[in-house]
Amino acid sequence: MTEKYAIGVDYGTESGRAVLVSLSCGKEIADHVTPYKHGVIDGTLPESGVELGYEWALQNPHDYLAVLENSIPIVIKQSGVNPNDVIGLGIDFTACTMLPIDDNGDPLCFNPKLKDNPHSWVKLWKHHAAQDEANQLNAIAEDFREEFLSRYGGKISSEWMIAKVWQILNEAPDIYEQTDRFVEATDWVISKLTDNFVRNSCAAGYKAIWNKKNGYPAKSFFRALDPRLESLTDTKLRGDVVPLGTNAGGLTDTMAKVTGLNQGIAVAVGNVDAHAAVPAMGVVEPGKMVLAMGTSICHMLLGNEEKQVEGMCGVVEDGIIPGLYGYEAGQSAVGDIFAWYVDQGVPEYVKQASNQEGLTIHEWLEKKAASFQPGETGLLALDWWNGNRSVLVDTDLSGLLIGMTLQTKPEEIYRALLESTAYGTRKIIDSFHENGIEVNELYACGGLPHKNKLLMQIYADVTNRPIKVAESFHTPALGAAMFGAVAAGCENGGYDTIIEAARKMARVKDEIVEPIAENVEIYEKLYQEYSRLHDYFGRGKNDVMKRIRAIQSTTNY
Repeated sequence: MTEKYAIGVDYGTESGRAVLVSLSCGKEIADHVTPYKHGVIDGTLPESGVELGYEWALQNPHDYLAVLENSIPIVIKQSGVNPNDVIGLGIDFTACTMLPIDDNGDPLCFNPKLKDNPHSWVKLWKHHAAQDEANQLNAIAEDFREEFLSRYGGKISSEWMIAKVWQILNEAPDIYEQTDRFVEATDWVISKLTDNFVRNSCAAGYKAIWNKKNGYPAKSFFRALDPRLESLTDTKLRGDVVPLGTNAGGLTDTMAKVTGLNQGIAVAVGNVDAHAAVPAMGVVEPGKMVLAMGTSICHMLLGNEEKQVEGMCGVVEDGIIPGLYGYEAGQSAVGDIFAWYVDQGVPEYVKQASNQEGLTIHEWLEKKAASFQPGETGLLALDWWNGNRSVLVDTDLSGLLIGMTLQTKPEEIYRALLESTAYGTRKIIDSFHENGIEVNELYACGGLPHKNKLLMQIYADVTNRPIKVAESFHTPALGAAMFGAVAAGCENGGYDTIIEAARKMARVKDEIVEPIAENVEIYEKLYQEYSRLHDYFGRGKNDVMKRIRAIQSTTNY
């Protein structure tokens, strides 16, 4: 029988990657990255130069289409695979990444009359300028005793859909009125591939307060937010919500010509990046937490029942694997913290030394930091450089580093930052565990586990749990391809369920990162100190971070 393939496209924060995958074993045959031409737009709008406000983060949807136009033909050419043997296509996306579209399905920022208004553009997941709306939404939901709130750890984040929609209504009511629908970027790209618009249950469930049994919250709740929002879900959030793995429709003739694939091949409904990674690591049962580690971390966990957990980003029935409840939590900055330090905080001699040794600055710092024992640096940090997603759900919090002296070295600070993110993950694990949801072992994927061995050992030691690392460098894309194979179905050479696909295509390394007993003991003491700082600055005893930020926001803008 001729080998069959699927393509997964992983849309990240800075670029998109297409991966061609064998359906028999999950082997990645070819991959290609297309950087976004416009990157993250957080200063001024392209061309017009319109200045953006505090905590804004936008993107250009043209960049998403460029990934399809550029990377898919290249992986086909590189691989030498016959397009006739590619049976399915799937995508995943950072979320909530949302945009307003018109009744033709075009982003409002494509309209020359609207493109100078920042609210017509894509709002990236890390757009935090809707925090005021999120705060009001949470307060009103508490007053109304809304049942949905408990499914999101007691708070809806400013990163999610409704807060962003409400910000548009408050600050640009003309954009709101001209919007036919507010959509996740992953659903928009699928609509471009298939000429059919559907909403995927994963993004709708985790990011837009949709529930499989109850749908969206009642109109009365939205009316309490703002009378103009009363019919939001029937109008601007309308659209069928369909399960992961559903065939969204065949590839259109236009997109077939653009990508070099065959017209009519199965295109799976969109997915969220971290969620797609779970079956790609073979995790299809409870007790195993998947860490999708990159600029941020998403923590994914499966359960047999729905329980309330402080600070979780959501629990969605069938949200990751059919028949199970999928839990999500997260840290809004991890790799971004390390990158910030390398870009902004490292002295010139470190750059020169790393260059002389033929290492990147990250590699040089990791090498030096690995020479210290746990606790030896005398430093402790809070990992809130981009706010706190879980368990506090508060984007107004900021980073903290204590213990520095005149003898403190750059590699010691680097290690403290690595450790701080491990403590943040431990806090999330503890929250699940304390609420009766077991976390027995960890699975890690993304760029960081492959690049930084010290980081993974620290995570194993801080959490006191073994860690299995993905063999794939592109795990979300592998998962997206798997869902593409499910959309195609067994009769076309794919699979009928994601569990069947996981049995054949999931890949993890044989090597397991085991916790080191003596390190675990020391890190337990440090974690208790982290927890004291976490509660002191994060639970209202000392709101100095928020007061400083309030002063900053009134003086800068």
